[in-house]
Amino acid sequence: MRTTFHHKTTSVKNFKVQLLAWAQQFDDVVWLDSNNYEQNHSSFDAILAVDAFTSIKTDFYDGFEKLKDYQSLVNDWIFGYLAYDLKNDVEVLSSKNYDGLEFPDLFFFQPKKIFIFKGNQVDIQYLKAVDDEFDSDLKDITSYQDQGAIPFKNKGDNFKIHQRISKAAYLEKVNNMLANINRGDIYEANFCMEFYAENSLINPLEIYRKLNAISNAPFATFLKSSDKYVLSASPERYLKKDQNTIISQPIKGTARRSHNFEDDELLKNDLAKDEKERSENIMIVDLVRNDLSKTAVKGSVKVEELCKVYSFDQVHQMISTVTSQIEENTHPIDVIKSTFPMGSMTGAPKISAMKIIENLEETKRGLYSGAVGYITPRGDFDFNVVIRSILYNHTQKYISFSVGSAITSKSDPLKEYEECLVKAKAMHEVLQH
Repeated sequence: MRTTFHHKTTSVKNFKVQLLAWAQQFDDVVWLDSNNYEQNHSSFDAILAVDAFTSIKTDFYDGFEKLKDYQSLVNDWIFGYLAYDLKNDVEVLSSKNYDGLEFPDLFFFQPKKIFIFKGNQVDIQYLKAVDDEFDSDLKDITSYQDQGAIPFKNKGDNFKIHQRISKAAYLEKVNNMLANINRGDIYEANFCMEFYAENSLINPLEIYRKLNAISNAPFATFLKSSDKYVLSASPERYLKKDQNTIISQPIKGTARRSHNFEDDELLKNDLAKDEKERSENIMIVDLVRNDLSKTAVKGSVKVEELCKVYSFDQVHQMISTVTSQIEENTHPIDVIKSTFPMGSMTGAPKISAMKIIENLEETKRGLYSGAVGYITPRGDFDFNVVIRSILYNHTQKYISFSVGSAITSKSDPLKEYEECLVKAKAMHEVLQH
């Protein structure tokens, strides 16, 4: 079905820049980049998929069944996203909040052309129907002049970023959530708010490059679907399938970085010992273990790492790793459906948390806190969590990014608000210099 070519590059960095600039001519693009972040469970350094041969785009209704049918029929690489509001397909829930972005709930495509980076080698897979285009494509890519990729500069001074929920309203809503916790309705819930700009134009590739340059995140993503874009510096993996092994790596617990080495180490150590942050993380680990157990071989769910602190360019994060084993005949889409949406962006108990979140938040999450990734021909997959991300609808001229934090009984509303601002900093910077 595919012809494979091999290309060795003397400068991976330059080739990535040229390749992503060349990819802008296509309506459907998914770029996933680990930014060479040292991590377990990685399959390659980066991957690009472009130009849909077939695709599926749908709302939440029967979304996972439609995806299962599509994936089984195509039996090839597919790339795309799962929006948060697919929760309404999994449970009896609804999404009635404001949506300025209007992304479909689910989108996947079978690319004509795939580029897989491992070290300085790029394995390139073209569908047989277009494999005669490889030589001319490679010539175009390697001769691509970067200035041609940026036809206009982002004018951050021309638009104002608004905050959907005011500080006072945020504090009131968190206190409302704390009342739910004190009543015993939930133990924890992730509460989010949107920042947005209307009637505003940006250059998506330029913004992605700037965001990626200051974040260097291990699950960075550039996604284009016609006039809609995801520009993501996500540090978090949602779910990975590697043969019969399932891996989930929820993040809960954040601390800022310092330019001073001693102060930075202190912040890192304080996060590792922080009782509130650890309890947040452990609650979500329990939720993930429960989710994975739905498809796991009995007794195979294991916590490989608990509350380990990892450092990224912008923040320190507390990450746990939970794994399970599944039977050979378990369908990959069933594994995703049984764990969606991810625990780190919902709460515990999950359904109660999602209902309370919906009541208190003022924006439909859409693709924010959903997942972008791929499924291979043999049914393996890897998906990130769409956080630290700018979402853009070019036709509507609408720019959006959301941030959130986990609310538990130990939460101080003001500190939660300040944590949200820390997380929003990188997106603010790239949009408004």
